[in-house]
Amino acid sequence: MAKPTLYQQQDTLTRYLRDPEHCAPPAEMDVARAQVYRDLVFSNLSSLLRGTFPVLVKVLGDDHWRALVRIFLRDYRAQTPKFGEVAQEFVEFLASEPQVLCDGPWPPFMVELAHYEWVEMALQQSDAEPLPTGDAALLLDRPLQVSPLAWPLAYGWPVQRVGPDYRPDTPSVQPTLLLVHRAEDWGVRFSELSPLAWRLLQRIEAFPQLNGRAQLEGLAVEAEMVGAPDFIDNGLALLRQMHGEGVIGIVA
Repeated sequence: MAKPTLYQQQDTLTRYLRDPEHCAPPAEMDVARAQVYRDLVFSNLSSLLRGTFPVLVKVLGDDHWRALVRIFLRDYRAQTPKFGEVAQEFVEFLASEPQVLCDGPWPPFMVELAHYEWVEMALQQSDAEPLPTGDAALLLDRPLQVSPLAWPLAYGWPVQRVGPDYRPDTPSVQPTLLLVHRAEDWGVRFSELSPLAWRLLQRIEAFPQLNGRAQLEGLAVEAEMVGAPDFIDNGLALLRQMHGEGVIGIVA
């Protein structure tokens, strides 16, 4: 029998590291040494992910968490070699592999909870720059933009409340609307949004050519509140608040 090539040995070792329950280490490799590599790879990956998803780990418990990480290591082929991007790959794995949710004791909110926890790390690591400070007096007259460091998000589950003591079985009647924003001190802030505030941010991203007044007037049409007393004034107050927090800016 021909001696395995280096590539064949590496491929055999990789298969073993990914799935030691079903794949054997290279025949010429010391079993004890192979087991050390196996344990190191799994432990490092689990620790790397655990830091990003602490709530998910607590909800699942150690045994189920380890089982989920094993499935990820075994079945998923990441597209990045960067450690800082592995958590994003994990979220994409959960979202793209529905059979994972069907074949195990996984909570139905797991995908959204994982995304919610990943967002904090993603914003902390983002290279995007905050918007320049503009003149708040121009909010109604100039086009607006949402800061790349402010993410309006919508979830079907109340992810901000999920934890070991609260594990809902059914989605919320109304969507959970959140704003996640990295402040000047690099701290990531989470806040709940009203449907109108969330839609206003969505409109600013969807219609970047409109000035602030046109955005509020369009929002009033959508909400069937055209001519409602104080709608524009209240909307302007909201724009000023978000502008002061760096969530939106004025296009020069």
